[in-house]
Amino acid sequence: MKPIARLLLVVITLFAAAPLAAQQPPPPKPAAQDAFVPVDTPNNQQETIPAQRLVGIAYGLIWVLLLGYVWSVRSRLARVEREMEALGRRTGPAR
Repeated sequence: MKPIARLLLVVITLFAAAPLAAQQPPPPKPAAQDAFVPVDTPNNQQETIPAQRLVGIAYGLIWVLLLGYVWSVRSRLARVEREMEALGRRTGPAR
């Protein structure tokens, strides 16, 4: 067997065995509770995440960044067009 093939076989074997080695035993069950009990309301109101407000802020930030980028590209393109017109005037009409 060629050395490259052996190396490839070892690497494939290690990658295949890695998930098995990474598994952890399940945590022990608490003695007082045998099953899942859903919580109707949070115990502390400060633990809730204001998702609607955070999503709105995130979307607003993305739009501001996107519009700023488009404005930047527009202004740079206008500057290049002005420079091309000035260069065209200096060099004379195109043939």
